[in-house]
Amino acid sequence: MHAPDAPTPPSRHILTPSTLNRLVRDLLEDALPLVWIEGELSNVARPASGHLYFTLKDANAQVRCAMFRPKAVGLRFRPVDGTHVLVRARVGLYEPRGEFQLVAEHMEPAGEGALQREFEQLKARLDAEGLFDRARKRPLPAFARRIGVITSATGAAVRDVLSVLSRRWPLAEVEVLPVPVQGREAPPAIVSMLRRASASGRYDVLLLTRGGGSLEDLWAFNDEQVARAVHASAVPVVSAVGHEVDFSIADFVADLRAPTPSAAAELLVPDAASLERHLRQLRQRLATLQQRRLHALIQRTDHLLARLQAQRPQTRLSRDRERLAHLRHRLAVAMRETLRESSRRLERDHARLLTRHPRQRLPLYAQQLAQQDRRLRQAIQRILERHRAALGQSARALHAVSPLATLERGYAILFDEQGRVIRTAAAVAPDARVRARLADGELVLKNEA
Repeated sequence: MHAPDAPTPPSRHILTPSTLNRLVRDLLEDALPLVWIEGELSNVARPASGHLYFTLKDANAQVRCAMFRPKAVGLRFRPVDGTHVLVRARVGLYEPRGEFQLVAEHMEPAGEGALQREFEQLKARLDAEGLFDRARKRPLPAFARRIGVITSATGAAVRDVLSVLSRRWPLAEVEVLPVPVQGREAPPAIVSMLRRASASGRYDVLLLTRGGGSLEDLWAFNDEQVARAVHASAVPVVSAVGHEVDFSIADFVADLRAPTPSAAAELLVPDAASLERHLRQLRQRLATLQQRRLHALIQRTDHLLARLQAQRPQTRLSRDRERLAHLRHRLAVAMRETLRESSRRLERDHARLLTRHPRQRLPLYAQQLAQQDRRLRQAIQRILERHRAALGQSARALHAVSPLATLERGYAILFDEQGRVIRTAAAVAPDARVRARLADGELVLKNEA
């Protein structure tokens, strides 16, 4: 009998490590397209090749990442350990070592990126509603009599604005409408102030401004309610938020956007010195034109007089000569009076400008500075007295627990010849000398035991 045939072993599909890694890589890339992942940077390295290698982690896990040089050179910030970032990456496998990794295509700071996306979304929505339409933007008054400045009362922006306005056009009345310009309380305060200023009817134009800062610092001016309050204002609104490179939603809604607070002040009012020069030029041109016309009339009169004399109508000539002389006198008087009135008007305007010159306000500013200095010195004195009292109290408490206080009650501390504290009698040899520390000095003792 023949033994039964042994079962045929199944065929084996044997893979090499390279084949296996390539298969896993293809599976990962097919299953997971580009993904957004947020986490904290660590182990950031940028070798001479220009590639960027780092680890992206959260509280429970981490993943190795790579960003190759063409993408890494376009980063708008410097990645360092501990930075919280948002990364768009492809999921893959590094075949030579069989390590799971992400290949980053884009990276941005997580907080700033979220704010920027929110900014772009709100901007697109308000633009679709027509809040940025150029057709609705109103021109600014040529000579604003009263200007409302909505900003922080203590920031550098308000000082720049007031300085430029007082220098360029001291005739304008400027009122600072104080509001917080940063933080959660800023948007509702700005909205309330815009509505009250618009409803009051006091102002010819409003300036909404603050100094520069990060996107988060300027976020109050990207608030939707602030944008709608600017749009609903009954008077023109000028927006000057941050530096020249900064743009806010309020800038797009306002009737005019200025690159800086100082530039906004220059756009709001004319230059008094330039206007004075222009008036002086107009006055000179008027005097020249009047003089020319007067000469032309005199020449015409002389010409007519010569014609009359040539025709020899003696009676009519005498009468007309008298009439012409009278008219000539009246014309000269009228021209002189016109020139005098123009001079008086120009002198009055010049005097008004001088009374509003910034030099007239310097004594008031000096008095305010002296008051602030006195208040600061008083506050410093009060703080010093509080600290002096606290220091005395601490010294008394420290003295109460100090060994010196114990010595004052009649106790002593014994030291051996090496300066060590003696805690037991057995530690002192016979005939050994010891030092006793008392409250008011030391004694040298000898052990007679």
